[in-house]
Amino acid sequence: MARLTAEFWVKAYLARLRAEGIPAFVTAHGDDQAGAVMVKLNTLDGQARAFARRWDLETGARRWELLEEGADAEVDAALARQRRMDPDLWVIEVEDRAGRHLLDAPGLSD
Repeated sequence: MARLTAEFWVKAYLARLRAEGIPAFVTAHGDDQAGAVMVKLNTLDGQARAFARRWDLETGARRWELLEEGADAEVDAALARQRRMDPDLWVIEVEDRAGRHLLDAPGLSD
């Protein structure tokens, strides 16, 4: 099975969000081919959550897991630490008061 490039996945994710009327922006452009992707959900009330895709070693599945949650500045600091460790990392910021990020939607959750 061919693996999608990071750039292709990011573009598809942004298109899905746009189709639902959810604003999102690339705040860190990682490696186009193989960069990891993290998603920051900003609920526009001073709070945010950051999600990272992780391997489930027992099942081999890839899942979105909560990396950090709290004040927007704290989540930004956590993402900055991740970027210092991995300069190829993409960061997508989603802005939605209702907390929608679509990471649990078919095609994005697996």
